[in-house]
Parts: sequence; C-alpha cells; structure tokens
Amino acid sequence: MTDSSTLLRASNWNLLGHNWAVDMLRRHIATGETRHAYLFAGPLGLGRRSLALAFARALNCTNPPAPGEFCGQCRDCKQTEAGKHPDLSIIEPTIKDPDDKNALIPAQYGEIRISQIRDLQRMINLKPYQGKYRVVIGERFNQANSEASNAFLKTLEEPPAHVVLLLTTDNPESLLPTIVSRCEVLRLRPLPIEEVQRELERRGTESRQAELIAHISGGRPGCAFRLAEDKSLLDFRAQRLDDLQKLLSSSRVDKFAYAEKLAKDKDAMRQTFLVWESFWRDVFLSASKADSPLTNVDRAEEIASLASQLELPAARQRVRETERALQQMERNVNARLLTEVLLLNWN
Repeated sequence: MTDSSTLLRASNWNLLGHNWAVDMLRRHIATGETRHAYLFAGPLGLGRRSLALAFARALNCTNPPAPGEFCGQCRDCKQTEAGKHPDLSIIEPTIKDPDDKNALIPAQYGEIRISQIRDLQRMINLKPYQGKYRVVIGERFNQANSEASNAFLKTLEEPPAHVVLLLTTDNPESLLPTIVSRCEVLRLRPLPIEEVQRELERRGTESRQAELIAHISGGRPGCAFRLAEDKSLLDFRAQRLDDLQKLLSSSRVDKFAYAEKLAKDKDAMRQTFLVWESFWRDVFLSASKADSPLTNVDRAEEIASLASQLELPAARQRVRETERALQQMERNVNARLLTEVLLLNWN
C-alpha cells in the first residue's frame, strides 16, 4: 500500500521538501522559460545537489509523463541520476592528489580552480551529445578561488543557448555579486524537524533515534540521512561532547595535550569545532530562554546546567569564540595554538 508521503514525494520529483522550488523549476521547463543559470543556496545537507540533479533529469528526459516532469526510466534519466550522462558535468572543490601533484581529487574543504573552469568552458561550447541541454552542476561554488570565479563570470555573461548552469552555495553573499546577479536564486530553507523525523522513521530508524538525528540535522534531510546510515558519525559527536564536558574542568596541561592531539587531524578538528559550536549555541538558547528547539536534545541536562552557571553575555561569547575558531581555520592559522586559545577561554 502506498502512503500519502510517498505519493507526495512522487509528485515532487521524489524529493523531500522544497515543493515551491520544484513547482517553479517545473513551470520554467513546461513554459519554455528555463533560465541559463540557477543558484541553489542553503546549508550543506539541505538537498541542493539532489534538487539540481532532479532538475537536470527533467531538462533532458526523453519520455516525460507531463511537461516539466521526468520518467525516471529512460536512458537519459538513469544516466543523470548516476551522474554519468554525457551532457552532464559536475565540478566540485578539489585538492591536489598527494600521489600525483598534476592531478586533482574531490575534497570537502578544497577549492574550485581555474583549470576546472577552463576545461568546463571548452566542453560547453560543444553541442549536446545526447540530450537537449548540456547541464553543469557547480557544487559548493563559494569555494571557488578568485581566479576561477572571475573566469566563470565570462561564461555567465555569454552562455551558449544549449547550456544550463546550476550552482550550489551555502550563502549567496559569499559569491561575487556579479555571479549572483546573473542567476535565478533559489534560497532553500531547512525542513520542519518533525518532517525529517517522520521520513527517518519511514526508512526504518527507531523513533527516539530518529528524533535525535532530526534535531542534530537541524531540518537538513541530507545530513539526517548520512547520520542514520553511518553510526560512526554519531559516535564521533558523542565522544566530542564528552570531551567538552571533561575539558571544562581540566588543567591547563591536559588542555594543551588535547590541543596537540586534535591539531594533528585538521578534518577531525573542524568537525569537532562544529559539534562544540552547536552545543554552545544550545547553551546560549537555554540561557536566553529562547523558544527554539535544541540541537543536542540528548544533552539537555548538561545544557541546562551550564546555562544556569553562565551569564547570557558569557554564553554568547562561547558561541562567538567557536565560530571565530572555525573561520580562522580557513585562514591556515596554527591549528594547535588556535585550539589551545579556545580551550583556555573556557576557564
């Protein structure tokens, strides 16, 4: 038996949420008003890539059941879903391959480089090989370096008629204003936590676990699904929150030792800071008696205890300090010193 939520997703390009965005994109295709460039903006894990790929399928589907829809069964639909369509190009941040300095490999905290944009420009000048459009998905385009951004701007100014450019970003303000002004901007929002929880339960996650994951995700379905599928992510979070509680009463020597160990793995360090930021934000919300759901609902007692001990300005300062630490990481500040300063400020 098909439930109502399954039917709703089927009418929404099989996506969870963002119905208004799907309706708008579907209408653009159906009325022949497809723009040459779109910008999907919102936090990581919100479903920006999924929406872009669904749009790409609808653009090139050879057997659409209705204008602006896709069948999901034709060769074009299946190849696009797998990211292997000959007229689909996906560019994303990269780092240099440690085993081959002339090669680039995708990396979450890498950058989009001018060489990638130049390769893209050569490709999009060619007519589509199989579909109606050549579709380009530029993921996390806020991580494009200045050279790449300026080079890409030339493509946006005079795009070939057969090309549709789809960019994703955390925040449009992090891009060149001239890039944003040439795109149709879709600002995506997190889903209600209850909606994400219901979807997790539908997929087989136990109710209490689904509630916790939905809160941790902040209404971002992609983030929630990764947490549900990979138990190590929740274990990492739990360990880092336990570490935070111990560090609050640790000696300077112990804090320095922890900082030295954490600074050896910058990716783990960044993820640790993100976990700590969410915790201090909960403490601030509790101290301010804000009517907002906690992220770390399983740590409600610890959060309430700290909120009762800290003055509101001090709680706000803890959030700002962690945010600043994350920003400074991107500027290649000494990782060990950065962590030491952060931990010492918790005295």
